[in-house]
Amino acid sequence: MTKQMKMFAFDFNGPAHLSAGLWRHEKDGSAEYTNVHRWVEYARLLENAGFDGIFFADNNGYHDKYNGSVDGALRDAAQIPANDPAYLIPAMAAGTKHLGFGVTSSTAYDHPYALARKFATLDHLTGGRIGWNVVTSYSDSAARNLGTGTQTAHDDRYEIAEEFIDVALKLWEGSWDDDAVVRDKETRTYVDPSRVHEIGHAGKHFTVPGIFLCEPSPQRTPVIFQAGGSPRGVELAAKTAEAVFMNSATKAGLKKQIDALRAKAVEVGRQPSHIAVLQMITIISAATDEEAQAKYQEYLQYVDYDGAMARYSGWTGLDMAQFDPDEPFENVQTNAGQTMVNFFTKIDPDKRWTPRDIAEYNGIGGTSPVIVGGPQTVADELASWIEETGADGFNISHAVKFGDIEDFARHVVPELQTRGLMRTAYDGDTLRETLFGAGQKRLASDHPGAAYHHSLTTQAQ
Repeated sequence: MTKQMKMFAFDFNGPAHLSAGLWRHEKDGSAEYTNVHRWVEYARLLENAGFDGIFFADNNGYHDKYNGSVDGALRDAAQIPANDPAYLIPAMAAGTKHLGFGVTSSTAYDHPYALARKFATLDHLTGGRIGWNVVTSYSDSAARNLGTGTQTAHDDRYEIAEEFIDVALKLWEGSWDDDAVVRDKETRTYVDPSRVHEIGHAGKHFTVPGIFLCEPSPQRTPVIFQAGGSPRGVELAAKTAEAVFMNSATKAGLKKQIDALRAKAVEVGRQPSHIAVLQMITIISAATDEEAQAKYQEYLQYVDYDGAMARYSGWTGLDMAQFDPDEPFENVQTNAGQTMVNFFTKIDPDKRWTPRDIAEYNGIGGTSPVIVGGPQTVADELASWIEETGADGFNISHAVKFGDIEDFARHVVPELQTRGLMRTAYDGDTLRETLFGAGQKRLASDHPGAAYHHSLTTQAQ
């Protein structure tokens, strides 16, 4: 029997995310992305449907590679404008009780001390329902506007990320004892100074000697997400991630990725079951297969070639305008998103992909697989992905903002619940408990961050 699936809605705090041109559809809700009440309403819908959470992608830069300009991205709202998703979370959390929130923040342009404070604050305000998606960033525009002006090499970004996470874990887990906050009116002591410790971090990229600013939050450490598909990304995920978002075009490819991740986790001393694997997927659903197919065919009429190429140029770091749309695109190396360049050759090694092929594939849901159908068809296909790959669940993308996930909740979720494949009630109160079971509020004992919880206290005594 297929296990119960973990479900996240994949979104972006802007008009359009992965699909190109669909913001023009009459049912698309992109114009409401600045309306906090719409986001709260959406969060309630997701919670009522039993989703584990909503996962917000984010980017510090913008896509300005296509035709050497940001114009193509601006015209199609290709991940721009882009508001900071973190500010939505307290409002969405106030409107829900169990829904989790994954927020992307970069190790390239944030500082671990400031990031640790932000996520501790969000963990407090959500009652322990926050997760941090660790990204190393790939955008040259971000490097120009926030960094040194040039993009750091791919493997170097992961070296920085590893130390960044280490610093954050020390702050969250080791700086304050669980009982540091005493609130003793008689001794006029709110926090017992003997129970707060400097972390003394002096590394290659960061020096953070002092104590943390925040008292321990419900989870202490937010649930750590990671999505890197390169060898360095897999290594980092195996060491530190609790949930990994993957994006394979085929079940065989996904199984290979999952097997490699879990083998690496064992190699570094972690239980593979302590890492949830979520496959990105786009679902176009309706009451019947015929209605869903009609909807999908309608969506295809909205796909914008330049918008798709603006996104893909940004993801790969290449100006796709330099290539003939109908000539094969292959044997290219890039410092930005090598995973995205290699993606299409892995889908079908015998096919010589052209830029036009890539744009047509990317037009609905970016590079994720697309499932089109009524409740039974979609449920069958989702179950087969779980059974054949060993994945734990899905990160569900959309073509029409808000609308496609609402249709999934209306049409498909009841079918999944009837089959026992999706929850009808939540376990525990925190995001970590939602993912791993009631009582699992804290990092697992085999996570490297767990060691800091007692080691810094011991050193201070």
